[in-house]
Amino acid sequence: MFLVIFFGFSRQLMEFLEIPLKERGIALIYITLYEPIAVQMKASFIAAVIAASPVIIAQLWSFLKPALYPRESRTTVILFLVTLILFLGGAVFAYLIVFQLAVNFFLVTAEGIASPFISIEKYVGFLFSFILPFGLIFELPVVMGILAALGIAGPALFVKIRRYAILLIFIAAAILTPPDVVSQILLALPLLALFEAGIVVSRIMYKKRKTD
Repeated sequence: MFLVIFFGFSRQLMEFLEIPLKERGIALIYITLYEPIAVQMKASFIAAVIAASPVIIAQLWSFLKPALYPRESRTTVILFLVTLILFLGGAVFAYLIVFQLAVNFFLVTAEGIASPFISIEKYVGFLFSFILPFGLIFELPVVMGILAALGIAGPALFVKIRRYAILLIFIAAAILTPPDVVSQILLALPLLALFEAGIVVSRIMYKKRKTD
């Protein structure tokens, strides 16, 4: 998969990743001779892992299936699918919303101070520093459900700490977005929705654990 993307689609992939800057009339630069190909390899590898994730999950599932009861098998399949969808959703949200806000913020704050000469390596590294963490953050409902299923933390605890979770979410939104209310709300609302979804999932898993 990596070789297919690198040799067949790496240029198109890089053009896609550069859209936020190209829309603002900014061209990337490179400092060392090997920097462009190194960045293309890095981006192609990450894209290959994401593209191959259904296959990876299927292989992992085929390995675990013989050790599971039928009821556990169904639960595991659903868990894998939800995990994949949430991770991809988080990555897309990070690229389309959060990263765009961050680019706008840094470019606007630099106006009149300096002209942008952005290295392709630094840009792609900055981009993936948003995409990968947000992919993991969107797994919050799954994590909360697993904690409830294992009896480590139940829905009562999540409800009890809700006010602190809301505070932390808005603090994170204030740090990761430009200093305006609209941007902060655009980031905070999905995270709040994920936390509330996690409470619902934890209730379901907690009741399921009690009845098993």
